[in-house]
Formats: sequence, structure tokens, C-alpha cells
Amino acid sequence: MFRFANPHFLWLLWAVPVLVALFLWAAHRRRVRLRRFGDFATLEELMPEVSNGRILLKFILFTLAVVFLVLAAARPQFGSKLREEKARGVEMMLVVDVSNSMLAEDFEPSRLDRTKYAIDKLFDRLRQDRVGLVVFAGEPKVQLPITSDYRMAKAFARRIDPSLVSVQGTAVGKALEQALLAFSGEQSEGQSRVVILITDGENHEDDALAVADRAAEAGVRIYTIGIGTPEGAPIRIDGDFIRDERGEMVVSKLDEEMLSAIAERTGGLYVRASKQSIGLEEIVKSIGEMEQQELSTLRFEEFDEQYPLLVGIALVLLALEFLLLDRRNPLLAHLNIFREKR
Repeated sequence: MFRFANPHFLWLLWAVPVLVALFLWAAHRRRVRLRRFGDFATLEELMPEVSNGRILLKFILFTLAVVFLVLAAARPQFGSKLREEKARGVEMMLVVDVSNSMLAEDFEPSRLDRTKYAIDKLFDRLRQDRVGLVVFAGEPKVQLPITSDYRMAKAFARRIDPSLVSVQGTAVGKALEQALLAFSGEQSEGQSRVVILITDGENHEDDALAVADRAAEAGVRIYTIGIGTPEGAPIRIDGDFIRDERGEMVVSKLDEEMLSAIAERTGGLYVRASKQSIGLEEIVKSIGEMEQQELSTLRFEEFDEQYPLLVGIALVLLALEFLLLDRRNPLLAHLNIFREKR
């Protein structure tokens, strides 16, 4: 694969036609000035040391040097070969609740913002594991397929928002089912695979425990994090608190019973988030004690830089242009390199 690392520098190649135009204009002006003194052919015979061929060659050498320097600045590169790397780790699918209840402010600035911050810090600590991301409310959505590119994972995690899912609600079962389907097909079923569910636990849509039983049968552990307080907090959107049909303020409360049951049925762990820690550190520590599987990852080889060669060619051309005289060298006149009339 070939590419330019700095393709915007290629715009400088427009300087080449400008240089050619200036050279032709200067040659024309020189002829005009010479004609003021007499016939041009006669004047050429009176100035035998002047060499138009050398002037043209010096210009060509200089222009080519400019072209090679511009190409060098654009940094042409070859490479992009795929290289397979082996590492031991787990496949970790994060399932994050983005329903409106996650906007409650019993965790500052909100439950969802604290979750995004904790996920960002988690990705900073990972080294060999693969991660994926599912967001859900009334419906789940795969925000990020399984990957080992943590920089991309961090970018996707920062964009987590309730607007990613069009259907409101809290369908925990559907989200877990989507997470199980989103794992890669490279490992034997369930081996070294975990799901980390982060939610306030208010499930209004489906039977999440039945999905947990299927995950347990497949050997997938589900770790759950309950974010919120049992006392709950009102939900504010665009500065206004959500109210029910009776006009009373909606309060979102943490449902720990279901989250604890999901973790217990799959051999995972339930952690209640606190204002000091969301709970990801405790879960990652527990995951680290699992038997890890050998994972293969395809990475791009580093691109080979070609600009040093182009800079070298440009310097040689500039040196030749500098050493080449405008006038004929009497020591080399017998060689008649430029086939000039004597």
C-alpha cells in the first residue's frame, strides 16, 4: 500500500508551472533587451562563451529539485502489511444503560457521565484484552464491535448518549442477548468471555434472568454494576424534571436485587457503585483471576518512510545546478556536451 502522510504539501507542486512561466518570461525579456543592441544571431557570435543550453539545464535541475523536495515534505510511505500478534486475555463486552434514568444526578454530574469517565479510565489500564460496547434503553445497539484498539474504544465511549437509542425504556434482557451475539467467533464458545453490565437496574421490558441462564450455559460470566442509590433521584432533561401523568416528579431508584441475581447465576460479581468508585476496578481484578485465552490480533506494520531518498536526490540535483556554470568551460569545450555550434 502506498500513501502520503502529509498530502496537503502536494499543493506546493503548483509552484512548478509558476517557475516555468517565470523562466520563459525572463528568457523573453532577455531576448528583447539583446535585440536593442543589434541582430540576435550576430550578438551570439560575439558572445561565444554564453551557453543557452546550460541555462536551460540549470533551470531543469533546479525545478526537479523543487519537485523532489515537495514530494519529500508530503512523506510518501510504503507498507501497511498485516501482522498477526498473539496475546493472552479475555473478550470483554461492556453493556451500558443509556436510558433517561441514567441522567439522574445522585452521582455528579450524572450517572451516565460518571460511567463514561470510569470506562475511559478502564481502557487506559487494559493491555491485551479485547473490548466491545453495547448501549441500550428500550432497544440495544452495538456501539463498538470487539476490538483491541483501545484508542478507538475510548473515542466511541466518549460519544455514549441517550440519543444513540431511539426507543426509551430499560430492556436489560435484550441488551445482554445482543452482547452475547456480539462476541467474535474465534474462540470456543464462552471461553474467556465476560459481560460487564452497567445500569441502575430498573428493568421494565423483559426477563433478564432467563438470558442470564443462557449465558451461564454458554460459559459467559456477567458482572453487574449498579449505579444509583436505593433512595433514588429525579431525572432532569434540558433543565426540566421528568414528571409522570399525574404531574409528580419521576424518581429513579437502584434495583439491586435483579443485578445481584444476574451476576450470581453466571458466576460473576455484583458491585454497587459509590461516589468514590464506579466498581470497574473490583470487577477487572476479579476478571484478571480468570483463565485467559490466547487471542490473535491483526495489526498494520509501520509504514516505510521514503522521504530521505527524495531529499538525497534533491540535494544532488541542487549540487549539480550550483556547479554547472552559465558559460562554456574552455577546458571541456572539446567535448561539446550540449551539441552547440562553434
